[in-house]
Amino acid sequence: MSYRVIATLTTSVALAAVVIASVENAPQNQGAPAGAPATGGTKSGGIPVPTITLLPGLTPVPDYDKVKVPDPAPQMPEGFTALFNGKDLSGWHVSKTARHGRTPDFRVVHGVLLGTQQPYGQGGMLVTDKKYRNFELTLEAKPDWGCDSGIFFRATESGAAYQITMDYLGTGNGNLGRMIGEGGISLGGAGRGRGAAGAGAGTAQAAPAPSPASQAWKREEWNVIRVRVEGVAPKVTVWINNQLVNEQQDDENHAPEGMVEGPIVLQVHGGTDRWVPGGFWRWRNIGIRELPD
Repeated sequence: MSYRVIATLTTSVALAAVVIASVENAPQNQGAPAGAPATGGTKSGGIPVPTITLLPGLTPVPDYDKVKVPDPAPQMPEGFTALFNGKDLSGWHVSKTARHGRTPDFRVVHGVLLGTQQPYGQGGMLVTDKKYRNFELTLEAKPDWGCDSGIFFRATESGAAYQITMDYLGTGNGNLGRMIGEGGISLGGAGRGRGAAGAGAGTAQAAPAPSPASQAWKREEWNVIRVRVEGVAPKVTVWINNQLVNEQQDDENHAPEGMVEGPIVLQVHGGTDRWVPGGFWRWRNIGIRELPD
């Protein structure tokens, strides 16, 4: 046998060995048609993720389009009933007569209720279908800095109501956790209570002292808010992150037409000085416990 033949055979054997090794070490779905699902899979955060081969000869990659993750279920304290199911706006509706705006963008994403202005400058109200009298409300909130919201109770569709203020905007922070009149109603002289803005304030020239609510609040984080409403002339008690921040009672019932029960409202404030472009409020784990009359 000539040297050239021996060399040719040796080269062929070497090439065959390379081909066999390549086949043995190839991914499981090597050579599958483009877009074909691959066998096996991976995990992302403990969730199974199938793989897919995008083109023949390419390594399979995670196919996130096939991932199925359920939305988180609401987490309620004992004795509370969920007001928000974490999936859609069942039990709520957007007011079509609210002065702050009538086309707010409220949506549910990953078990979280999001609210923002739409168009910019026009806010709105998300209203419970059911009316409540004496109750304890719990929820978690995480707003973008510079966006103003509030919790209304005994509210009309147009937005005349009692309000628990949620406007933590960094300008004294006295308007966080207070009870005020909204939409033109006024509270009586006894409406200023423990933790209310102005309590312990200095002269007009002095910077306002931080309120208990602003000290309890965690900026850009989830905050647990609990509000208790009781009585014909409503008394409110407010906790933020398990800290008592306000106790306040009106001297008589100043609700529209003297109503003693009404819907609960989540507000997106109108105007551009109390909302930032692209800003959102986020709420989750919204629950209620009705109290006896």
